[in-house]
Amino acid sequence: MASGGAQGLMGPALAVNHVGITVPDIHAAIDWYAEVFGFHCIMGPRVLRADSAATAETASILGPEFGMAYQAHLLSANGVGLELFQFVVPPVADAEPGLGYERRGPWHVCLTHPEVEDGVFRVVQNGGRQLSPLSDFVPGRPWRLVYCADPWGTVLELMSHSYAEVFANWPQPGMQQETEYI
Repeated sequence: MASGGAQGLMGPALAVNHVGITVPDIHAAIDWYAEVFGFHCIMGPRVLRADSAATAETASILGPEFGMAYQAHLLSANGVGLELFQFVVPPVADAEPGLGYERRGPWHVCLTHPEVEDGVFRVVQNGGRQLSPLSDFVPGRPWRLVYCADPWGTVLELMSHSYAEVFANWPQPGMQQETEYI
């Protein structure tokens, strides 16, 4: 098991390619992520059908209950994508309330936003919700974060600085409590 550093058994860490998000209205989601965070739609929305030769891989990936969906690909400033899905057959289920951190698997997408307060304002003004208070999480550092949700319930963390800047040299000067590791 590798600990610390970016080198594992395979060499340098792989890059994050994209994150898939299910939404109930793909057109509204494309517009929302463009308006609020500046994502660009680079493909779609296209129709995925279980019975179509053009998208035959979809049924084998999603299983026999899959019938049809819409898919779009959005691009962030650093080249990481958001892949949006609106499932039609079967339809998208309602989002569960709360942050969902207790469920297995991914529970939020974090976006770097240098002006976290502005990000929260834009999320809320465009139909999303603020889920946590703004937090200055390291004393003496300008790092802020907050949890929000898009209008469809996807949990979004907004963090003021890059992941590497915040976590690569932990613990940070100014921290008053020692970090406990397992």
